[in-house]
Amino acid sequence: MKLAIIGGDGIGPEVVDVAMNVLKAIAPKNEFEYESTPFPFSAAHFLETGHILDDADIAELRKFDAIMLGAVGGLPNDPRLAGGVIEKGILLKLRFDLDQYINLRPVTLYPGIETPLKDKTSEHINFVCVRENTEDLYCGLGGIVRKGTPQEVSNQTMVSTRFGVERCIRYAFELAKTRDRKHLTLVHKTNVLNFAGDTWLRAFQEVAEEYADVETGYHHVDACCMFMVAKPEVYDVIVVPNMFGDIITDLGAAIAGGMGIASSGNLNPDGVAPSMFEPVHGSAPDIAGQNLANPIATIDSLGLLLRETGRIKSDPEAIKCGEQIGAAVKLVTPKFSGKNLDRSGYGTDEIGRMVIDAMGG
Repeated sequence: MKLAIIGGDGIGPEVVDVAMNVLKAIAPKNEFEYESTPFPFSAAHFLETGHILDDADIAELRKFDAIMLGAVGGLPNDPRLAGGVIEKGILLKLRFDLDQYINLRPVTLYPGIETPLKDKTSEHINFVCVRENTEDLYCGLGGIVRKGTPQEVSNQTMVSTRFGVERCIRYAFELAKTRDRKHLTLVHKTNVLNFAGDTWLRAFQEVAEEYADVETGYHHVDACCMFMVAKPEVYDVIVVPNMFGDIITDLGAAIAGGMGIASSGNLNPDGVAPSMFEPVHGSAPDIAGQNLANPIATIDSLGLLLRETGRIKSDPEAIKCGEQIGAAVKLVTPKFSGKNLDRSGYGTDEIGRMVIDAMGG
């Protein structure tokens, strides 16, 4: 497996290094072979060189099976970074150009991790969000006229194509049928967003006819936010458009212990371009280079990379490595009980060693 490594900014490079040490330890035990190639794309690289990410870079990244990303952005205020230059120039460009049309966000409360929800346990918080990743408000259709005047007008268009919506929904149904509960909930706002909502709801209902073994439901996004806090056990798999998904997945991370432990994948399920995997947390420049960052989210994202890319590429050794990394993470998280996940008192390298030890050394 050929892996592209983008350490990024702040703590990104150091948590990725630890995750790669975990892979180095587990790969020989499963006869898994891989190559890793570093790339410099980051806010810091842009400020130094003026280069973000161009079409030639995308063409080079297409040669890889998967991309491991640490974190980008989060640097001190600089006018050159205004307007989401890094977010659009790196994250969105990768997602759009590589057609990573699924954002996969597991929401699982791990052993020893505390949730802010009273009396909720891992039995209640164990679901997956499937977020459409290449359409909706993030397409950037719109503009501003009379900017800076009292008559300023701005608009941004919510884009929903039947093609993009249906392939996302199909992926979610396929995922739901592999899980024990086999339940899929569509989240939207059809009572107000009549046009885009109608496309999503009709596609959902029509595809559901092909999956008789999957139970379905629908929640408005505001109701979803309430359920995720009051009764998260109602969810098994959620499918949701891009903008709403961006919001509720961060809420999901919060109820599962915080952004510092959340993993994610930006998938091209068809395998015609690499998928990208990243921890949800930011670059945390205030603790960068001090061996303070908790690498668990990055290690868990690596496990997700191996499992999902292994399935896409039919690579059983990769899947086995990913499963073993995921199991080891769950053995380590009880050590964080009662601690601040972001500053747990354990060193970055030390936590990596804990995971390696949990895998049998």
